[in-house]
Amino acid sequence: MSREKGRQAIHWKLNCGIVDEMEDVQDDVGGELRGRELASLESDAHESDYVNSEVDDTTDAQASRAEDTQGIPWDRLSITREKYRQTRLEQYKNYENIPNSGEGTGKDCNISEKGSLYYEFQCNTRSVKPTILHFQLRNLCHIFLSFLSSSSCEASEVLNVSGHVTPSEKHPGSLLEGFTQTQVSSLAVKDKLLVAGGFQGELIFKHLDQPGVSFCSRTTDDDNAITNAIEIYDNPSGAAHFTASSNDCGVRDFDMETLQLSKHFRFP
Repeated sequence: MSREKGRQAIHWKLNCGIVDEMEDVQDDVGGELRGRELASLESDAHESDYVNSEVDDTTDAQASRAEDTQGIPWDRLSITREKYRQTRLEQYKNYENIPNSGEGTGKDCNISEKGSLYYEFQCNTRSVKPTILHFQLRNLCHIFLSFLSSSSCEASEVLNVSGHVTPSEKHPGSLLEGFTQTQVSSLAVKDKLLVAGGFQGELIFKHLDQPGVSFCSRTTDDDNAITNAIEIYDNPSGAAHFTASSNDCGVRDFDMETLQLSKHFRFP
């Protein structure tokens, strides 16, 4: 992978985390932190409509001048970034399906050494708005449904599912009528291939270097049809496959050349 492609891949993933953190600040200020300082912070945030409408994207040049990479005007607020971060870490309660699971996991984690350069900041854009509808779904971090170049910070649309999406190719099992207003719940991108899963069991397959959508399928009509995760991989013979897991207790494996279901694992 070239350095530029590597930077773009990093930016795709980091951008989601950066925007998430930006929204965390927005959400947390209202209800998570308490006291006079936070009340003042909330007031300031409302006055500026929380900077999204005022501050442009942050470039590497601005970051090198010690400007906040998320565009938060800390100099106009009554609390510092360090103090806010410390209070958030002390008071934030993470959601857990299994009680005390975080404590057990923490024992297996190694603390990263500080001082090393893990990535080089390029750009943080606030113009790409993620529409994640489910707070537990983190598999949307592969990429948004638009391509954002880390060198130019310009976005170009890859797939628009807000309207009617129909497949341009004919494959057995593909729904020629397509889908309307799909709510994307999972996403995977690899080797110019994109697979998106929906809340109602939808699967949408697209070649990134070709116009249109190649395949539309509904994996299940179960009431719990949400597609939790999608993974694109090469099987031992070298053929490209993708695996989709759903809330109907099923994991399905598809051949990406034929776009046909090859295996279906059912769990109790």
